[in-house]
Amino acid sequence: MSRRGAPPVGRGPRERGREDDVVRTPLRVAVLDKRGRFLVGEPFFDRGRGLPVERDHRAHVGDLVLLRPSARGRGAAKVVRTIGRPDNARDVIEALMLDRGLARRFDPAVDREAKAMRDAGGAERPRRDLRDLPTFTIDPVTAKDFDDAISAERLDPRTVRVWVHIADVSAFVRPGTLVDREAHKRATSVYVPGAVEPMLPEPLSNDACSLRPHQDRHAVTVEMDFAGPEVRRAAFYRSEIRSDERLDYDRVDRIFAGDERAQESWANPLQAAREVARALAERRAQQGALAVESVEPEFAFDRHGHVTRAERSVQTESHRLIEHLMIAANEQVATLLEQRSVPALYRVHEQPDPTRVEQLAAQLASLGVATPPLPETMSPRQAADAVAEMSRLVDEHVRRTGHGRRGLTTLVLRALKQASYSPRNIGHAGLRLARYCHFTSPIRRYPDLVCHRALLSAVGGGEDAPRADRLETLGEWTSARERDAMAIERNADDVAHAFLLEREVFERGYEAVYDGEVVSVIGAGAFVVFGEDDYEGLVPVRRLRGDWWELNEEGTILHGERSGATIRLGDPIRVRVERVDAPRGRVDLLPADSVVED
Repeated sequence: MSRRGAPPVGRGPRERGREDDVVRTPLRVAVLDKRGRFLVGEPFFDRGRGLPVERDHRAHVGDLVLLRPSARGRGAAKVVRTIGRPDNARDVIEALMLDRGLARRFDPAVDREAKAMRDAGGAERPRRDLRDLPTFTIDPVTAKDFDDAISAERLDPRTVRVWVHIADVSAFVRPGTLVDREAHKRATSVYVPGAVEPMLPEPLSNDACSLRPHQDRHAVTVEMDFAGPEVRRAAFYRSEIRSDERLDYDRVDRIFAGDERAQESWANPLQAAREVARALAERRAQQGALAVESVEPEFAFDRHGHVTRAERSVQTESHRLIEHLMIAANEQVATLLEQRSVPALYRVHEQPDPTRVEQLAAQLASLGVATPPLPETMSPRQAADAVAEMSRLVDEHVRRTGHGRRGLTTLVLRALKQASYSPRNIGHAGLRLARYCHFTSPIRRYPDLVCHRALLSAVGGGEDAPRADRLETLGEWTSARERDAMAIERNADDVAHAFLLEREVFERGYEAVYDGEVVSVIGAGAFVVFGEDDYEGLVPVRRLRGDWWELNEEGTILHGERSGATIRLGDPIRVRVERVDAPRGRVDLLPADSVVED
């Protein structure tokens, strides 16, 4: 399950208070209880009155269920589905997805059509046969859908040719079909611990459109000749490929470290791709792109659905290799679309608001982080330059001090506007690119499928260009669905972490002390990430007795009025767990000792 793409911009890793943005379903998730002779569904995620429930032989008291309230509030609610138990992490995450409006299954007619598309083998189109070209995929070890593959070859001492092959979803999913309409409705795949809500049905997402090793697959290829980081020539066409090897990030990193040997058939192509990615990384740093590192948690479950462990998925060289090559392919596609005035959706990121950048500088300065000098009157371009420089200084500060990365990164991201989809190209400020689109993940993002159709219409690939009069609304819709998906994924990560913590607290006891770090402060308290598994919880100021705490103007420090003590974003802190509400992903903490400085 890959969430591959350019780093997210415009929102911190755990920004709070966005759950209300999620589209809600009229159905209700509840826990069944018994009142005398009657069944009642007690709301599970929301506060509210219990609903009377019709008896159903499939559901029992204590079950987590999905209810359909009666029309106009009259009569008993009906059990649509029995989900599981409220003390089971996998069941609660499933309930969360249903509560947030995800379908969790495809209509049978959509499934039948997807199977027919798979069996038909996709639309017949002229293709360049690249099956003899050494090709490989690089994905997480848990990935099931492979929508991109790489080939590379050194042409001469200064030039490397890179082929980025992307699954040709447009050959299977024709505009206006049931599958296309459902993909438009979902707009994106949603990845949560242990599960996925796919944009496309499994016969396409995990089979016909997935670039599996040793199988012939339809692709759309971006062929680029690199001299260092510069693309000297680019070509675009439909192709037939065959992946020689399914690599994962860990294995590639072992190869790069010299701990494992690459197979002869793809060793040189991998090395050539590595050289190009390094050159692209250096140019990106020189151009002042944001220096932001994200850490995604990955969870393991036992066969009963209980969380057993969490691991940090940190960006390594293998991740960055794929990221840089995908960004390069996206940029080349966007450049062609703009040059030929083909209607499409661009991935746009507006320049930051100068006022917000000034606020970021004040926030960082309040925490002792170096900031660049700012002009008295700042243009949006100067504001973007300043944020990029501040992101670099934050990175240096964190490496020097050894703490503060998550909290300070959140401040930087909140200073930015959020990236979105639009038919009007205004560039991508975070990547410092004049033209950019999403093209490389059509299995899981609808805007990428739109760009495939646009590109193929421009190069004689047999597709019709998207209708320009529909793209404005489509950009707004897909941007909103992306925000919904991000909120659901964050909530689900919180639930999985809380269940894992609950298990750990049971084993260690509530007196166990954890080392943590303040990642955000609000008037009500300090959010803290703690423990080896990056749990997160709130230390409420109401539990810090003997003082009155006020948040500073910059929103970075809590001051104790009587003592003069402080709780600062980025500070190390020792905490104990007071309460875990695992089904709702909430953790309350207590200070283990003196958590403040004079």
